[in-house]
Amino acid sequence: MPLYPEIEPYDHGMLDVGDGNRVYWETCGNPEGKPAVVLHGGPGSGCTPWARRLFDPAAYRIVLLDQRGAGRSTPHASAYDTDMSVNTTPRLIADLELLRRHLGIERWLVWGVSFGSVLGLRYAQTHPDVVTEIVLTGVATGSDAEVALLTRGVGKIFPEAFERFVGELPVGERDGNPAAAYNRLLESPDPEVRERAARAWTDWETATIPAPPRSVERFEDPVFRLGFARTVTHYWSNGHFLGEDGLVLREAPRLKDIPGTLVQGSLDFGNLLGTVWRLHHAWPGSELTVIDEVGHSAGAPGVVEAMVAATDKYAHR
Repeated sequence: MPLYPEIEPYDHGMLDVGDGNRVYWETCGNPEGKPAVVLHGGPGSGCTPWARRLFDPAAYRIVLLDQRGAGRSTPHASAYDTDMSVNTTPRLIADLELLRRHLGIERWLVWGVSFGSVLGLRYAQTHPDVVTEIVLTGVATGSDAEVALLTRGVGKIFPEAFERFVGELPVGERDGNPAAAYNRLLESPDPEVRERAARAWTDWETATIPAPPRSVERFEDPVFRLGFARTVTHYWSNGHFLGEDGLVLREAPRLKDIPGTLVQGSLDFGNLLGTVWRLHHAWPGSELTVIDEVGHSAGAPGVVEAMVAATDKYAHR
């Protein structure tokens, strides 16, 4: 893999973003380098040291953060008394702006994976003057059709896993919206109900989205598992808090002055809806690289090479 060597942060902190939330952030690489911000997926996954290695540490000032409720940010979504009503896409965007100003950054490259691509796209659409370039993989736009595909649509491809998935729901909710039904279970005051729902949700994700061992192992951590499942279902059952369905794709022309690189596995289920192709054709100046025989994985061979090539290309732009 052409990843850059492992590095450690030269600075980190907890930023008070309001609503009782404090967001963990760290900076790595060259303090005088080109700023870049890393937006993790999930939502709720948290940032990892692996993402630091996608950037030349001599050329970039690399900023990573754990979005609200995730990773080292507080309060964590796994805690029953954490108020999820203040964990929304507009608030995550406001957090990015607070962090950018806190770090004294004028403009930065935005890198995102999966939900991080939803957040990165909407951030760039609403704040185009502070985004220099965008690099995305596992591309998603947060539409209702994408959620329906990943919860009920691919059930035809994985019938046995789907039967187990919906079988954990109350009988009267098995034909409805699985994300909304699971979110209700994950908000239950009964910890056993919450834990059983979190396990069923992450088992479904493991069954349908092949991932490297390090990604699967995180679901064995009950704190991560519960926070992840609660956050994903919170967003997926509320239209990703975008205000209207299909908004990100419709407003793709707003990105016309921002160069972008889209790296997508040919076997990513989002491709069944043509999402990344539609985004690419609606976004003047974007480039699309499709990696054969790869699914929804940022760390797959070919995907890593393409992303590092993109950050290298933009390093001195």
